[in-house]
Amino acid sequence: MAATHELTRDLIEWRNGNQAAIERILPIVYAELRRRAHRYLRREARDISLQTTDLINEAYLKLIDQRESDWQNRAHFFAVAARVMRNVLVDRARARSVAKRGGGAIDLAAEEILIAAPERDVSVIDLHEALTNLAAFDERKSRIVELRYFAGLSVEETAAVMGISAITVKREWLKAKSWLYQALHEK
Repeated sequence: MAATHELTRDLIEWRNGNQAAIERILPIVYAELRRRAHRYLRREARDISLQTTDLINEAYLKLIDQRESDWQNRAHFFAVAARVMRNVLVDRARARSVAKRGGGAIDLAAEEILIAAPERDVSVIDLHEALTNLAAFDERKSRIVELRYFAGLSVEETAAVMGISAITVKREWLKAKSWLYQALHEK
């Protein structure tokens, strides 16, 4: 718990211009991003060309550019990291799809998102579009999916980032997974 508070303090100090803080948090943040990216990419299809190091390097560079963000705590920082990693994956999938003229989109193993495992994998582009559609009428559910799936945050961490109870996160997570299952299988 002390490490969590230290990271939160260092993130805030970094945001406020303390360059020594970035040197203290770099190894911690990089290791945590690497763990999350590896876990995330492990769920994806085997034909993906993106490596864990590539994903975290791209995400890290984009996070560094967001120094002005108002990091509230460690969980909030990694929630932002989740959105950045999602965007990197979507951008890569789109570029790959365009390069192959409509083919080769990155596929995700969807069983972690969906209530019942589908018969086919879901492309990151399809998931992104489904989450965008979900956000259009229920931003909270979409955000919970992003935090839980892309950031790998626990129920408690997600609740802290969003300022809601853990039981609400659990309930909304189940509803969001059900909605996504239906949305992704209508395609």
